[in-house]
Amino acid sequence: MFGMNRRNVFLSTSTLTSTLTFALLTMTSCTSDEIGNVKDVNPDAIYFDYEIWADETNPEVTVHLQYRMGGKNGTTLVLEEPSKVLLDGEQLNLDSAKVTGAYYEVQKPAASFAGKHTITFTDPNKKEYKEEFEFVPFTLDSISPVMNRGDLVFTFKGLEPVDVIDVALTDTSFTSADINDTATVRNGRLVISANRLTALVNGPINLQFYKDAIKPIKNGTREGGRILIRYGLRREFELIDTSSQR
Repeated sequence: MFGMNRRNVFLSTSTLTSTLTFALLTMTSCTSDEIGNVKDVNPDAIYFDYEIWADETNPEVTVHLQYRMGGKNGTTLVLEEPSKVLLDGEQLNLDSAKVTGAYYEVQKPAASFAGKHTITFTDPNKKEYKEEFEFVPFTLDSISPVMNRGDLVFTFKGLEPVDVIDVALTDTSFTSADINDTATVRNGRLVISANRLTALVNGPINLQFYKDAIKPIKNGTREGGRILIRYGLRREFELIDTSSQR
C-alpha cells in the first residue's frame, strides 16, 4: 500500500509529516470531495470513515474523521446540531479541503496518546454511536550505523506475535530499484535477506517501517464504516560490502 507513495529521498521531520498526510489523501483520492449536510441523509445511511496516524519523529498524532453519504466513496457530510462528534469527550470542529471534502480533525500529543480512546458520534436523531480504539506505537531496537551486505535482522517491540508491516529501503542512487515490500514480523523479528539487498547500492540507506491496521467499525449504522490506524518509524545506516574491501 505504501510502496506507491514513498519518495526515493530521506525526508526531514516536517516533510515526512506532510508526506504521511499526502499518502493518506492519495489513498482516498478515489473518494468524493463533494460536501452535503447530515440533516439531508437517512441516519442509517451514514458511513463512518476514521483515520488515525502518527510517526515517531512527529510530536503529534492526527485523528481525522469523516462521515459520508453513499458508502466509502460517497459525499462527505457536515454535522449540524444535534449531530456532532467527540474524541474522548472533546467536540471536534468542522474543516474542509478541496481534495477531501468536509472532515473533523484534531492533533494530540503523541507522548500521551498511547492507549484506549473513544469516538462518539451523535446522529441527527440524537442517537449515539461509540467506537473504541487503541493506539499502540511499536518500537525498533537499536541498529548499527554501519551494516554489511548480509542478512539484515531487526527486532521490534509492540507488535503482535505475527504481524505485517510495510518496509522501504532507499539509497542515494537514482538508477537503483530500492526496496518497497510488505513483510511478516514473527515474534518481533524481521529478516531482510542478503539477496534482497542487490536492489541497493553501497552507501547511506534510508529505512522506513509502517504498520497499517484497518478494521470495520464495530458500533456503526447499517452502512458501516472503517477505522485505519497507521504508525511509522525510520532510521539511517550505511550499507557496505566488507568482502570488496579486502
